[in-house]
Amino acid sequence: MRIIIATIKSWNIERARALQRQCEGVHDIVIYTRREEFTADNVCDFQPDYIFLPHWSYIMPREITDRWECVVFHMTDLPYGRGGSPLQNLIVRGHRETKISAIRMTEKIDGGPVYMKRALSLEGSAQEIFVRCSDIIFREMIPRFLDSGKERLLPVPQEGEPVVFKRRKPEDGRITPDMDTDQIYDYIRMLDAEGYPRAFIEFGGYRLEFEQAAFSGDGAGGADHAAELSAKVVFRRAADQPPV
Repeated sequence: MRIIIATIKSWNIERARALQRQCEGVHDIVIYTRREEFTADNVCDFQPDYIFLPHWSYIMPREITDRWECVVFHMTDLPYGRGGSPLQNLIVRGHRETKISAIRMTEKIDGGPVYMKRALSLEGSAQEIFVRCSDIIFREMIPRFLDSGKERLLPVPQEGEPVVFKRRKPEDGRITPDMDTDQIYDYIRMLDAEGYPRAFIEFGGYRLEFEQAAFSGDGAGGADHAAELSAKVVFRRAADQPPV
């Protein structure tokens, strides 16, 4: 089988290369990590059976999606959670687990038919969740396509009423005085990943950004002995921040 994997995140690139080595001599795998190399001409020259898109943030040209079977991996139990920032939107809504949906890319954003779903825990930092998700995609989901051979997997239409998420902006990571410690913990951990703007507060001329949040203590014995929240803080001058 001939497949293309296009991704921009380090955790996916690492696992894509591992899969490429593992499948050497059995499947032909090309990995694209830059938009300028992922062109219709290059795809046409390779003639893939599938194009897999784990965490690809660019708009796909119709000349590719109309001709080849493109598979997206979305971190919600579709049709619940179509749209942007799925991880952050799930956590702020109180979800502790979700499903990874492998769907065929269509004109409708996250509305394509579903090949398969796999359970995913939402515990830990965003980085830990993304790595956990990547492990499932590359060790369970993509191999399922490769093992199908000539009997290609047939996706089925999504069922249920769609719930659409709005893409979150950097300013949405602001920690506010009305939040309790559980909410603050969730805000910090859901943005604690490579390439993501951190949860923050503004203090005078500084912007305090938080990461590596953790609770200590067991919370036993009432409020006086409740678990304490700690986090690493990075001070930045507010003037140094890019506009949001």
